[in-house]
Amino acid sequence: MREWLVTNGIGGYASLTYNNTNTRKFHGLLVASLDPPVNRWVFVSNVCDKVEIDNQIYNLKDFKPTFSFNYFPNFLYEINGVKIKKTVFMPKGKNTTILKYKIICNKPIALIHSPIVNSRHFYDVTTQRYLTLYQDIDDSCVYLRPRNTDKNLKIILKDSIYKQTNIWETFYYEKDRERNESWIDNNIRTGDFYKKIKKNSQYFIVSTIEDEFNEPSKSFSDELEKKKQVLLQANLPDNYEKLVLSADNFIVKRGNGKSVIAGYHWFSDWGRDSLVSLPGLTLITKRFDDAKKILTGFGKYIRKGLIPNVFGDRDSQIFYNTVDASLWFIDRVYQYLKYTDDQEFLNFIWPVLESIIKGYRDGTDFGIFMDQDYLISHEPGMTWMDVKIDNFYSTPRSGKAVEIQALWYNSLKIMSILSDFTGKKNPYYDLSEEVKNSFNRQFDQLYDVIDTRDLTLRPNIVFLSSLDYTMINKNLQIKILNTILNKLFTIFGLRTLSPDDPNYKRSYLGDYNKDNAYHNGTVWTWLLGQFIKAFVKLHNANTYKRKYAYQHFLKPMFDVYGDSWDGSIHEIYDGSPVYAPRGCISQAWSVAEILRCCIEDIEYLRPNFEKKYMLHEISI
Repeated sequence: MREWLVTNGIGGYASLTYNNTNTRKFHGLLVASLDPPVNRWVFVSNVCDKVEIDNQIYNLKDFKPTFSFNYFPNFLYEINGVKIKKTVFMPKGKNTTILKYKIICNKPIALIHSPIVNSRHFYDVTTQRYLTLYQDIDDSCVYLRPRNTDKNLKIILKDSIYKQTNIWETFYYEKDRERNESWIDNNIRTGDFYKKIKKNSQYFIVSTIEDEFNEPSKSFSDELEKKKQVLLQANLPDNYEKLVLSADNFIVKRGNGKSVIAGYHWFSDWGRDSLVSLPGLTLITKRFDDAKKILTGFGKYIRKGLIPNVFGDRDSQIFYNTVDASLWFIDRVYQYLKYTDDQEFLNFIWPVLESIIKGYRDGTDFGIFMDQDYLISHEPGMTWMDVKIDNFYSTPRSGKAVEIQALWYNSLKIMSILSDFTGKKNPYYDLSEEVKNSFNRQFDQLYDVIDTRDLTLRPNIVFLSSLDYTMINKNLQIKILNTILNKLFTIFGLRTLSPDDPNYKRSYLGDYNKDNAYHNGTVWTWLLGQFIKAFVKLHNANTYKRKYAYQHFLKPMFDVYGDSWDGSIHEIYDGSPVYAPRGCISQAWSVAEILRCCIEDIEYLRPNFEKKYMLHEISI
């Protein structure tokens, strides 16, 4: 069952299935962010809609709507000659969801809306019927006051009649049951809003805010105009509009700055994910100020050369357990400069970049240090394959993981170039040469971890070719891409483990902890962007090869998503056919890397200042 998503720019969202049903505890019509962009709470699980035609009441849930996406998700119901088009949108910056109903008919009808509410963190479920809601009714507005939070819920339907009911409803979340998570939830149907239709449109509003609303029709026009402005600013070919709008969902406010929600529904803003996603979300779309704010925001939290890995959703606690986020940070500052030539920002952020190199060279937390062979060593669970089940790492990869060495070399090359640009002392070039020479002496086979000589075939070797600066020769790059194409490639991304491996899990869900499959066969889409970048680069951006890459590596996935697609791309897929989608329904780096590679690699629309900043590239 496909799912739709609407967001509000501060971490809150609305999301249900195409049939407007709840199949996850994370589903809801109003999931509000109480500490933007985190601490998300479900306040409105759904709204039961009914229509009265010729004194007969029809429940819309008994009719399958036609789903379409045109800036917003739309649902068309046709019942006895009456057409009802339902559209869902959220005003930016507000924990508010508005349902627009457009009715086409030639007879008098009435609509009945019954909100189904809750008050819980979106990780939880209401397991027992102890939720207490106090109701106050004021004309066509109902105020609900849950006892377990200081937030009030406001529900508005102008010129309606409201009848309080307070009926318990139990929801059974099939997707959560499949994931072996809590899946039975108790909600309250608070009452019925009844309204005879006199105009062809009406708006049903649910909100946690106390200030006055704009006229809802104006709110709709404003949000529609904002969507159009996002597309106008990006100024990309029309066939990428849905990806551009999807990318907009992930950029959120954090304090006075900006951050990136790693995935909907349940991820908060993660450092690694934000930085990997940054080019596709902000540079491709020409949101350069947002890019600067994201980089500045993560940069101010740097500690001992480490960029934060994650901000906790319940309490925003900062965790630094990542070896690659800081190296991605250096690369993303570089990508930003290639698009903007913002020398002022480079001077501002330079101390952060220096502290990263110093931390890695001299040693920092989590066993991260430059060894005597100039390569970076680290503890288990520090790479993007970081799953930990109790005290067990399913993909520990401790030691000298291959992509960390690729990122380390790439970072040193970048620092060398930027040092020359700014006239600063440049110890980075000589160090990068030591790293390259040491790596090539040791990398005599396709290792996933260098010092342990781990030959497990994983996609991490792609970064040896995809990053701007590579340590290896062209023949080895060709071997890597051919190996990936033969063993790891699928139409939705790259497998995290070769099917030939005895630890390979063909499905994310099975008679094992799903986290054991997360990086042991499961397909990740964001890696597809890196594969395509490497492929195009290796073929010198040849026009035929770029067309080939689109037809064979991207179009099959786009064809599966179809015309009604809203631009969302899942987090992960099963490793074997039918490649069932799993995990988050829309993942930042999935959307971002596909959009980035479409524009930078397939269309070959390159950054304006790329040649300036790559003057010092040395081919090997």
